[in-house]
Amino acid sequence: MIEIGKKQELKVVHQVEFGVYLGEEESTDQINRVLLPKKQVPANTKKGDVLSVFVYRDSEDRLIATTREPFLQIGELAKLKVKEVNKFGAFLDWGLEKDLFLPYKEQTGKVYAGDWCIVTLYADKSNRLCATMKVYHYLRQDSPYKKEDKVQGTVYEISERFGAFVAVDDKYSALIPKKEFFDNAKVGDEISARVTRVLEDGKLELSIREKAYLQIEKDAIKVLEIIASYDGVLPFTDKANPEVIRRETGMSKNEFKRAVGNLLKKGEITIHDKCIRSTMK
Repeated sequence: MIEIGKKQELKVVHQVEFGVYLGEEESTDQINRVLLPKKQVPANTKKGDVLSVFVYRDSEDRLIATTREPFLQIGELAKLKVKEVNKFGAFLDWGLEKDLFLPYKEQTGKVYAGDWCIVTLYADKSNRLCATMKVYHYLRQDSPYKKEDKVQGTVYEISERFGAFVAVDDKYSALIPKKEFFDNAKVGDEISARVTRVLEDGKLELSIREKAYLQIEKDAIKVLEIIASYDGVLPFTDKANPEVIRRETGMSKNEFKRAVGNLLKKGEITIHDKCIRSTMK
């Protein structure tokens, strides 16, 4: 049986001027054979030879075979580049002549030409191959990582309820919980993180922040840079609304308070009723 979206070995059952027909047995039945265009046929190919091909649909929606290697097959994951976006969805480069369609309904975040996104391949109701960014159930749960390990990953979905879903090494399932996710990262971004917990099912929980005693120093430097961008006077204090603090600094209110306290202790700032002033010159 010819399978769309997969590499398979098929026999040359018929030769024509414009290529060869492949199948599992000699047959003129269109269902049991697929065309490999002439430009794809290896030199000296003859009837009865077995060729390794990938089967998909061409730009005219006809079943077609190719000897080219796609970047992914059905059931696999790959990070692909967005080539074009139109009113129907996005089109991805997956190593074949016809770009891979990513419908809007299968996107977990808006993508633009030039972006990269992690996708898997599926056949729709019309047996056409499409991409989906909904990869949660395709990610592995057998990572080699343990608590406190540093990892790299790609954000593939952001949930207001849960946080940021990450594919560590673009293949392992991980989550940055909402309470840890105070960043401007968006779907498709590559991030560095620290493993805070390995769950019983093997999924990872991550933090993009260092341990508290290390993070305070980094946050303090960041706060000084933000104050400098306001010409040395920050127009709010650590008593401001948490949403204001998060929007302006990317920190939670508690993290901001700790950083401000650190700077105050060092004498690098002074705190007033409605502002924070830098003492740095």
